[in-house]
Amino acid sequence: MIALLNVHFSRVGDLEYPDHVKTWPPVPLSAYRDGFGNWCTRLVAPQGEFCIGTEGVIGDSGLPDARPPDGGQSAVETLPDETLAFLLGSRYCETDVLSDTAWRLFERTPPGRARVQAICDFVHGHIRFDYLAARATRSAAQAYAEAQGVCRDYAHLAITFCRCMNIPARYCTGYLGDIGMPPPYAPGDFAAWMEVWLDGRWWVFDPRNNTPRIGRVLIARGRDAADVPMIHSFGTNILTGFEVWTDQIG
Repeated sequence: MIALLNVHFSRVGDLEYPDHVKTWPPVPLSAYRDGFGNWCTRLVAPQGEFCIGTEGVIGDSGLPDARPPDGGQSAVETLPDETLAFLLGSRYCETDVLSDTAWRLFERTPPGRARVQAICDFVHGHIRFDYLAARATRSAAQAYAEAQGVCRDYAHLAITFCRCMNIPARYCTGYLGDIGMPPPYAPGDFAAWMEVWLDGRWWVFDPRNNTPRIGRVLIARGRDAADVPMIHSFGTNILTGFEVWTDQIG
């Protein structure tokens, strides 16, 4: 198994104590950084019942996601080299399939922040959130056609539209609680959102929630969900339990 459960290195300095991965029963663990800089834990799970998890306390500013200034979209020829991979199609983000659709929908929007927000507004309204409709193989084009899915589908579709409009966009996964939101709260889960390149840096946009949120904790970044699975397993297994929590304690 390969597990991506640890807080991203950009937030490690905010941890009150290390968020070590633990297993029951204990097994040897090794770790490495993947090509995107994400911290990955590698292990061999024994036959039978097996549990894996981590926990931690992290300091946060308590401020909602920052918003970029108006405009900010760069011409493709001026983009930094490291952003170019996030203009290309990927496993779940078929830019070739959705390019004409993206230009039809968003060509008349102002470039930059307004265009990204228009994409998020469209995706937020187009897809109906439904846990029961979750499917691990659903792509952005399928999410557009089916108009249903979960947070990863919102992110994939918005990322694809951004890339089609020449805005670098990358997939993010992490912990996102309900801090600052009115109850009732849904059961905890991993969250997916995107980061887009505007005004010379990456900015968070969340087409699923479509509002700045407090206490977002990044785990991993990649081209799409294929790069950052919570658990990648090599062999047959059955998930019998799953719990995620992100609570404010101070």
